Amino acid sequence: MKRVLFIDRDGTLIREVPPTYQIDSLDKVEFYPKVFVNMARIAAELDYELAMVTNQDGLGTASFPEDTFWPAQNMIMKAFENEGIKFDEVFIDRSFPADNAPTRKPRTGMLSKYLDGSYDLANSFVIGDRITDVELAKNLGAKAIWINEGVGLGSAEISDNAAALQSVIALETTDWNRIYEFLKLGLRTVTHVRKTNETDINIELNPGWNR
Repeated sequence: MKRVLFIDRDGTLIREVPPTYQIDSLDKVEFYPKVFVNMARIAAELDYELAMVTNQDGLGTASFPEDTFWPAQNMIMKAFENEGIKFDEVFIDRSFPADNAPTRKPRTGMLSKYLDGSYDLANSFVIGDRITDVELAKNLGAKAIWINEGVGLGSAEISDNAAALQSVIALETTDWNRIYEFLKLGLRTVTHVRKTNETDINIELNPGWNR
């Protein structure tokens, strides 16, 4: 079964830009440190489909016109492509938080193709900087790699409280080196069984879940 990395854009592949958090010009694009080298390793070495999943509040409205979004988006995609990183899918939700759209993260409306049973979601990950990305992982039946900069982004849009989502977080870091190392290690489970007349020992090690 196919595994997927559902990867947020702003705050994950590129830096967030407060206070508007809109990347609406080329001069606002700053790539997250070490993202290229590690995403290139992930794309070349690991067996994951790559899906970019991003909320872009009000895209196409007067507050965020299309012609201010696409030059930056196209440049970002080309930059990754130049490094050998090709996303299999790109999902962009255009709604505002108040719309409660089924397609807006943390809801899964944009990602219905992954819910047909042909994907190994239990061994897939959502990588993102917002707590909504963590809840998206829970809603998909996946695990989260949380790039937590400590700013509380997305906390107003989750239905669970942050404490209830802790079990979904497989890795919490702000370092793309750690993300690659964690995924490279994988969810490999090593089982050692030793049986004698006196003992029956079964040891299972799953190094992939060390945070």
